[in-house]
Parts: sequence; C-alpha cells; structure tokens
Amino acid sequence: MQTLVTTPAGDARITRYETAGRPRARLALGHGAGGGVEALDLQALAAALPPLGFAVALVEQPWRVAGKRLAPAPKTLDAGWLPVVPELAQDGVPLFVGGRSAGARVACRTGRDSGAAGVLALSFPLHPPGRPEKSRADELLGTALPTLVVQGGADTFGTPGEFPVLPATHELVEVPGAGHGFKVPKRAALGQQEVSALITAAVGDWLSART
Repeated sequence: MQTLVTTPAGDARITRYETAGRPRARLALGHGAGGGVEALDLQALAAALPPLGFAVALVEQPWRVAGKRLAPAPKTLDAGWLPVVPELAQDGVPLFVGGRSAGARVACRTGRDSGAAGVLALSFPLHPPGRPEKSRADELLGTALPTLVVQGGADTFGTPGEFPVLPATHELVEVPGAGHGFKVPKRAALGQQEVSALITAAVGDWLSART
C-alpha cells in the first residue's frame, strides 16, 4: 500500500509492508542520495521482517517523488522526513527509524525528535570517499537512542575499523567484503544472498531484543 504525505519539502511517499496481525514494531526506512527504495538492503528487509512480526515502511523523499536526480541539503532532507513519522506512529506500536547512507544520517539526526524507539543505520557514510577528515561521526554518536549500525567491510564511505568507539547504546555489525551498497565481489567469502541474510538476521535480532 502506498500513501503520499505532504511535507515542507514536497510530497513524500510511503510504501508499507504489513504483518499478518498486530506488529511487534514498525520500522521506517529512508533511502540514500544516489538511489531509491529499490536498494538491495531495503528490499531485503521489507521482505524478511514482516513474517517476523515487524512491519516495514519504505519512505521516498520528496525529491525522488518529484523525479529529481540530486538530493537536497540535509535540512531539506530532514524536513521531508519528520512529517512522515506521525503517519506511522499509530496504535502504540513502537516505531524504529532508519535508512541507508544519507537516509541513515537523516534518521540519526531526527530520531530523538521524532520519538523513535531506536535507529537503524545501514551503510552510514562516516565520511566522503577518500576524505576521512570530513567525519560525520557526531551525527551517529548523538542519537541518544539504541542504534544499530550495519556496515560493509569494504565501504569506501567508512569501514567498521574507521568508526570511533561507540557508546553502550550502539552496536555495529560488519558485513565482510561488502561495499557501500552491500554488494560483494564474485569471489568474496559471502555470496550476495548470504549478505542479505546476514543483514536481515542482524536487524531482526536487534528489533526482537527491544520489543
């Protein structure tokens, strides 16, 4: 089911993947600056989590809904995200927020203000490729919420070994050999299906421990 939500940045679009009964929790996920909700990890979670009792909502930012190719500034991304949260926070079901890459940054920046129960950061862009001095760690460290980071071991935007010491509220799961889009080379230790299984299992276990 798809719905449009009016925001100061334009209309955002929600695609819902519901559970058979009342969900244990809802997970709202935003996309990155270079793609949409068709990303491998977002689609894998939308397929795998509802059978476990977790509803998923994939949220397309207004710039994508409008057919634009370039993502706007962070403040505009936040403005296009926050009004979506009340549409998903219903019936007292815990709401977790997250996203991949730029979507992860949005969730980290706005999670506390949105009243979320936790934040999922997929492929958090710790820094621009080749620019480790341009760290965005403060956004991740400042969520003040339970936070799960799922990071590719070969992510050019920041490998797990580049992350600072995380607070007790945060967890980091490495996907061996995976790049920023969680794709792996043909001769990698894990195949693409195994990568998706690792991601969905990690997120499912993390949600289960908090609901």
